Amino acid sequence: MRAYWSADFIKLWAASAVSNVGDGVTAVAGPLLTATLTRDPVLVAGAAFVQTLPWLLFSLVSGALVDRVDRQRLILVVDLLRGGVLAGLAVLVAADSVGIPLLYVVFFLLGTGETLADTAAVARLPSVVPARHLPSANALFMATFTVGNQFLAKPLGAALFGLAAAVPFAFDAATFVVAAALVARMRPAPVEPRERNLRAEIAEGVRFLWSHRLLRTLAVSMGLANLAFCSAFSVFVLYAQEQLGLSEAGYGWLLTTFGVGGLAGASMARALRKRVGTAALLRGGLVVEALTHAGLALTERAWVAAIVLVVFGVHTMVWGAIAATVRQRATPDRLMGRVGSAHALLDAAGAGGGMVMGGLIAGAFGLTAPFWVAAVATGAVVVAVWRGLR
Repeated sequence: MRAYWSADFIKLWAASAVSNVGDGVTAVAGPLLTATLTRDPVLVAGAAFVQTLPWLLFSLVSGALVDRVDRQRLILVVDLLRGGVLAGLAVLVAADSVGIPLLYVVFFLLGTGETLADTAAVARLPSVVPARHLPSANALFMATFTVGNQFLAKPLGAALFGLAAAVPFAFDAATFVVAAALVARMRPAPVEPRERNLRAEIAEGVRFLWSHRLLRTLAVSMGLANLAFCSAFSVFVLYAQEQLGLSEAGYGWLLTTFGVGGLAGASMARALRKRVGTAALLRGGLVVEALTHAGLALTERAWVAAIVLVVFGVHTMVWGAIAATVRQRATPDRLMGRVGSAHALLDAAGAGGGMVMGGLIAGAFGLTAPFWVAAVATGAVVVAVWRGLR
């Protein structure tokens, strides 16, 4: 760990690393559990949608709250509550007492917690890292996410689910407790007193985002790309099993290819920014997304899908680090939570709409149809935002 990383940054980073492993385990176990309860593509996609729904309902309010309270204390409380919800789910799964409605409720509660904890963590980062080191800090966080959530957790989640369906959810509950303990050791940050009402504070954050040309372009393009991406990947567990012929363990290993690509992207990001330039990386990344969907629609071979997902993982790492750094540098600290949540709302609107569309399209036209629709839609996004990403 480099000398310029502060003790509070290390604690925030370690908490993120631990919880990312747990989240990745649940990200695999959740769809697998859903698929054991139903084979209806609409219901499978619905399980992903209900975890995104809180971002549509609460993200703006969550962002305003993040700018009002001690951010790490908020993370601490939310992590403990999410750990309790997952522990309860583990008990119910072990007792064979879980149905689709209850699973939807649990995922909705977890998503609600994410709107607070994730927004608070992103908003807290610039206050524990010097501005000149934000690109490196964001890259480290994303690399940690890749290693923990995408690389280590995916096969682990599938393996734990194979042992017993309740085990991965109990494991995730424990990671939230550990993460909360790490965050509890951070120093509290001063909170600026506010006299304005919540609606006015939310409006201030939204206006700032929308008036900043580059932030607006990034947010809109990502929201539209999410619409396409989530339309395709909402039924990815069924696609992997039926189109590619993979087992539960094979599904977990396929998801690790995101991590492989992410690690490569983390190591290449700085050199790519210097050699290629930010604008070219942002534009090229959207082209990669369109080709990803087309490639997955065309293939029935798992190894081809794996290669496609590795390339996609490189893109997500580079694109995400650039977008986060631009937003953090352009946004005053007092607005960090609200601007971040407004950006997240557009992301979630695209993701939520995509999940609903994906299930319906797959149910009506087959499991590869959402990938074809996503390829065409992302291509349209490339054309629409090409000039704005200069």
